[in-house]
Amino acid sequence: MKSFEIQEFGIDNLVLADRPDPQPGSREVLVRLKAASLNYRDLTLVQGVYNPKLKRPLVPLSDGVGIVEKIGPNVTRFKPGDRVAGCFFQQWIDGPHTKEKGRSALGGAIDGVARECAVFSEDGLVAVPGFLTDEEAACLPCAAVTAWHALFEEQPSIPGETVLLLGTGGVSTFALQLALLAGLRVMITSSSDEKLARARQLGAHLTINYKATPEWGEQARKLAGGEGVDHVIEVGGSDTIANSLRAVRTQGTISVIGALSGREGGISPAPVLMNSIRMQGIYVGSRAMFERLIRAIEFHRLKPVIDRVFPFADLKAALRHMESKQHFGKICLKF
Repeated sequence: MKSFEIQEFGIDNLVLADRPDPQPGSREVLVRLKAASLNYRDLTLVQGVYNPKLKRPLVPLSDGVGIVEKIGPNVTRFKPGDRVAGCFFQQWIDGPHTKEKGRSALGGAIDGVARECAVFSEDGLVAVPGFLTDEEAACLPCAAVTAWHALFEEQPSIPGETVLLLGTGGVSTFALQLALLAGLRVMITSSSDEKLARARQLGAHLTINYKATPEWGEQARKLAGGEGVDHVIEVGGSDTIANSLRAVRTQGTISVIGALSGREGGISPAPVLMNSIRMQGIYVGSRAMFERLIRAIEFHRLKPVIDRVFPFADLKAALRHMESKQHFGKICLKF
């Protein structure tokens, strides 16, 4: 089988290698991959930023969908021909997150899905909705689960509340769609008026161009009636957290799910303390969360927003497209 490998860091250093087809063992499933999607984590991992001590060679990418081709002994959850997606954390089935569960992340702690076929534990797979294409279903395991977890699992958002989303990448566009299903008022930022127009077409109620309005935290507070937004889905990191703290209301919530703008720099704990702000880290989610998300997607017939689909062999070009930050929604690979 063909498999991309990180042997040395850098997009240009990705290697398309030949590996023997794996065989499933007890309670394992062999999946022939049909599509994958990219996350910002994948780009930083290939660049050597995410984990400079990464053990190599490693197969990148966490989000993939395929067809069950063969099952090992004692498998009860799937049969050949089933269409499935791998869970981001192969060992996080339910309950709280732990370090041990965190050591089972596809495309980071263990080999990912940038390969033609892969063996998974049957516990690390979910059946995907039949009305979604392979590419659409491949968008779900990381970005969609992360958005679902932030909005509905820890402190569920209440209809009528205002949620602030940063940017128009995979997590933010999923959060936009899911928030609207739940009756939330959605505010979203971007540096592009064209992307903000597309967000309004999807249903966003309020938009802010953060380049035109550098103090967008204050603007968000004003647009939310002067008291601030109820919930911020914080994907930016060190360059955006100060504005997120200005935007959120007293006793509001900031869900920290990424560090697109950087990981360095400190923040004063004073706004958190004095305004009783709840800050929570969201690291994707469990299989149980994924299955709850899928039930909602099936009920509402929700279709992920896909920016562009590349052939599997063009993974380098797909990563460069993500690096350009020109995308709106998800970037996919078709095998």
